[in-house]
Amino acid sequence: MSPKLTALRLGLALLAAAAANTVIALGASALDDGGIGMGLSPAAYLPATVLGLLLGTVGWSVIARRAPHALRVVVPAVLVLTWIPDLMLLTAGATAANVVGLMLMHLVVTTALVTALRPTLTPAAHPQPVAAAD
Repeated sequence: MSPKLTALRLGLALLAAAAANTVIALGASALDDGGIGMGLSPAAYLPATVLGLLLGTVGWSVIARRAPHALRVVVPAVLVLTWIPDLMLLTAGATAANVVGLMLMHLVVTTALVTALRPTLTPAAHPQPVAAAD
């Protein structure tokens, strides 16, 4: 896949993730009655969305070059790890709506990244059967 096409796919992924995270933040804010609203303002989640996509792209590129099959384990594992600080916010006064909203935002960024970069993976090099010469 060409670098221009990959950049376009990442740009579209960023727009989609920002839009989806805005909807999630609005919903979580509406349900966050009396909570701290951590990470639900555009000033917090929009830069985090950009940073998440950038760091994810770097990580994806490194792993895809060295061990592309590892992405099947690494991507979900990293997603789960990003949920740990979200869950810890419950001890700081965040509501369940706030925490679930942040967890969904992480899922959105992960989904956007995987959708954008999956086509960049090259098919595994499997030996093709050689046709018998007649």
